[in-house]
Amino acid sequence: MRSRHASIPAIPPPVHPDDEVREWFASIVLPNREVWVIDTDDGLVAMMVLLDECVDQLYVDPEWTGQGLGSALVDVAKEQRPDGLDLWAFQSNIGALRFYERHGFVAI
Repeated sequence: MRSRHASIPAIPPPVHPDDEVREWFASIVLPNREVWVIDTDDGLVAMMVLLDECVDQLYVDPEWTGQGLGSALVDVAKEQRPDGLDLWAFQSNIGALRFYERHGFVAI
């Protein structure tokens, strides 16, 4: 949630309250999708959700950005989906677009 909120204004604000997002994540995402996390003594600092051949979500805690965690998760995604991956990102999220392009994704 911290990462999502810190991304504003590069991406639009969430349309659902945090409590609804937590409930959706607990009842839909965790039981039905492949979720990868990076956990430290400070708690959860990065997470990625894979849905079929898609990186459905990738978030890194703002305090941990730039330390290779997102790259590590993208590497996991590539290992798990060797035939290829898709993802969706806001055009306005220039930082994310650059990150994904550095990792071999091509904007279409």
